[in-house]
Amino acid sequence: MSGSRSGEGELFGVRALVTGATSGIGRAMAEALVAAGAAVAITSRDLGRAERAAEEMSEGPGQAIGLAMDVRDDHQVGLGVSEVVERFGGLEVLVNNAGLGMRTVNPQFLTSPQPFWRVTPPAFLEVIATNLSGYFLVASKVVPHLLRAGRGRIVNITMNHATMRRPGFVPYGPSRAGAESLSQIMAADLPGTGATCCYRVAPPRPG
Repeated sequence: MSGSRSGEGELFGVRALVTGATSGIGRAMAEALVAAGAAVAITSRDLGRAERAAEEMSEGPGQAIGLAMDVRDDHQVGLGVSEVVERFGGLEVLVNNAGLGMRTVNPQFLTSPQPFWRVTPPAFLEVIATNLSGYFLVASKVVPHLLRAGRGRIVNITMNHATMRRPGFVPYGPSRAGAESLSQIMAADLPGTGATCCYRVAPPRPG
């Protein structure tokens, strides 16, 4: 774990988990949290990549650690969340960001979009498992810790409605529509617990 510099920062004392945080918007959010003083666990399917990214964020004033986590794997998610809680002594914030974009299904999705019936079942299931089921799996492991603490926030990264309905965007569009619905239901389930859930619209993923 990279050490905290001076205890400075508006988020000093906040402990966060950001999935898929080695690049793109996930990395930008993790860096911003560390810069504000938070202790942040960042994840990737590749442990080495996660640890390198965490080390690159080590200027603080917060701190970062890297973990291997495949958000599609319930057992691995459970181990990862437990490790974060053990190393940080608790957890207040989850940013569900890990996801796959359309490029993994169709590399030419912008110039040559393909209709839904040409999407292979394995490609469809992989995107849904990552972008929707992954959000559920990670949140379901984090929430018990938020409930015990009596506070916390879940932030689910999703997409604008136009992208959800765009031709040629199966399965990415449906996965993000599902994540928005999931977020709204999570928020409706949490009142009175001290924890909250919201979703944020992100720029399109290139791949």
